[in-house]
Amino acid sequence: MKYFAAFSPMLDEEKSQEFRPDHLTYLEEKENEGKVFAKGRFTDGTGGLVIYMAENFEEAEAIVKNDPYVVQGARGYEIHEWVMTTDAVLPEK
Repeated sequence: MKYFAAFSPMLDEEKSQEFRPDHLTYLEEKENEGKVFAKGRFTDGTGGLVIYMAENFEEAEAIVKNDPYVVQGARGYEIHEWVMTTDAVLPEK
């Protein structure tokens, strides 16, 4: 399994607000499938970042392209494979 950082820059703030519930539902579905490592919005309102877990770039891109934010034109996307290194101890859920 590989990690992919998907930056989603804001394209249309109004659409982003309108489709936020659909986006959050979509992310919850992907979390339940074990495809989301981390997620969050930027506090300055410029967009957000999701770290996806996928077998390859094509799988990650397919996930991102089906996000309602992208489908509806509220957000763009940029994906980069990410090699995580950390000494942090992550809290258990």
